[in-house]
Amino acid sequence: MDHHVIPASSGSSGVGIALVLLRLGLLLATAFLAGTGILRPLVGELPRRLYLTIAALGGVSAALAAVSAFATDVKVIALIVHIALALAIPVLVRWPSAGRWASLALAALVVLETSLGRSGVEFAIDTVYVAAAALWFGVTVLSVWVPAAGWRQTNFRLGPLSLTLGGLLVVAGAVQLFSSGLGFDRRIYGTFFGITLLVIAVLPAVATVVAGLFLSGEDSTRAYRLGAAAVAVGFVAWSALAAIPKPPELPIPGVPLLAEASVGDQRIPVLLSPQRPGKNLVHFPASAGDGLSAGIEGGLIGKAIVRPGAEGTWAEVDLPKGRSDLILSRGEEKTTIEVDAGEEHGPAIEDTDAPECASAALGGLIADRRDVLTSCPSDTLSGEDSGSLAKLVEFLAGRKPSALTLVEDTSPRSVAAAKLVRETAARAGLPVQAEAGPNTALVVVSGWAGGYTAMTRAAESQRLKPTHQYGLYLAPWLLNGPIVNAVASSSLPLRFDPREQVAVSYAVAANNAFGGESPTLGGFRNWLGGQWTSVNGDVQIFAAAQVNAMPMYPGEPHAAGMIADRNYAGQWIPDGTIVPVSSVLR
Repeated sequence: MDHHVIPASSGSSGVGIALVLLRLGLLLATAFLAGTGILRPLVGELPRRLYLTIAALGGVSAALAAVSAFATDVKVIALIVHIALALAIPVLVRWPSAGRWASLALAALVVLETSLGRSGVEFAIDTVYVAAAALWFGVTVLSVWVPAAGWRQTNFRLGPLSLTLGGLLVVAGAVQLFSSGLGFDRRIYGTFFGITLLVIAVLPAVATVVAGLFLSGEDSTRAYRLGAAAVAVGFVAWSALAAIPKPPELPIPGVPLLAEASVGDQRIPVLLSPQRPGKNLVHFPASAGDGLSAGIEGGLIGKAIVRPGAEGTWAEVDLPKGRSDLILSRGEEKTTIEVDAGEEHGPAIEDTDAPECASAALGGLIADRRDVLTSCPSDTLSGEDSGSLAKLVEFLAGRKPSALTLVEDTSPRSVAAAKLVRETAARAGLPVQAEAGPNTALVVVSGWAGGYTAMTRAAESQRLKPTHQYGLYLAPWLLNGPIVNAVASSSLPLRFDPREQVAVSYAVAANNAFGGESPTLGGFRNWLGGQWTSVNGDVQIFAAAQVNAMPMYPGEPHAAGMIADRNYAGQWIPDGTIVPVSSVLR
């Protein structure tokens, strides 16, 4: 029974709220019961009404624990122990020492129930908050029926204890507030999660101030009764915090925004790039389905469409300066996401290169790096890609095609790559042309849109007559599902093996973070950041193909260890494979 896994919803919002209220009532009643039993030895004979109060608390705690067994997943042993202790304490309080030990066991169980799965500082502050609140509740219950004069004289002074307990609650609440990651931004007062954190931190402070005002009075227990409501509400807020969704990070101008939105009954990941005034792209994964639109409140709402060479769908939006609400819709269902474009315009991004630029930025966001987008992969030809292309041309020269058919576009990267291909081919005595031929090798150094068009045209040409019989070759940055899957097989010069652990880990991370999105080279580089050099090795030619050597249906019996469904997690090529077909190119 762990309050940190309270469902925020379960089938319907009404059922989810009911489960949360059940859990909160259970924890609150149990904390009152445990605290009362722990402090029972401080008073003498118990009035009948106090016995009845303790019995009622025990009955409520046991009943709610039993009900929770039918409503949520609980650990059976913990449930049995909880019910047994809750029913035993009202009996054992007749023997103060026995009742105290049973109550301590129940208090420890409450701490475990509210702290399971947490460690370090989180576990410590959970323990402090629960224990301090339980003791406050214990004094409150006992003092309602036993006046201060009836308490036993010990070194255990109730007046100063109230300040100690209140101080512990305040410190634990402050640690929770500062460790939440919200800081003092507007989410503190603008979200339910932030307001709950304020309740946790502020209400115990109110109770502590009240305790200080009545510390010197004759009735040293009065402060507890006056502050009990504040501590109880703070305890409930503490227990409910895990059931409240944490608000997303505030948008930062110039940093592409990765968010999640609810459109109807579907949770959809959303990527906004570059989050600057003017034209931006909103990206949805293919798993989000069709019919999505995006726009700005009061502006045009544009439909998300497929873009050549890119997965999923993309919608253009015009962001105004400063903060605004991005509207996402499907039919009559609508939702909004807060965005902040800032005041300054970002880098100029060509429309055809924008999807690749956004997908590259996604890699950094998946790795929790929120870097301002200042450039795109198509802005320059990197040193490693330059070397890979040079080795590719030398490799093709050794195969002696009649010519290279080169496909390029006007982006700075493609212009530099095309120049490099021509110069390297010239040194090898290999002609370069724009036209396709039967004995040529196709080399594509354009961006995603041009690469997809080139592959689809090549596939159609090869279907009609012999064309590019020396193969179809793509620049490394064109390693992207829609592009390589446009043909039966294509090849790329790569400096890493997409089947190795690091590459597979990124593929899984991208899949999980963005609704099944396939990995891209730009995203992989940004995901690795400074560690990119550790996988940036020698160049090999890899062939990507739509291959399923042993096609089987997902439900068909198969041998142990055999993968029946080829669309498994970690693939770089959806419904395909990629393998090295050359040795290291020297």
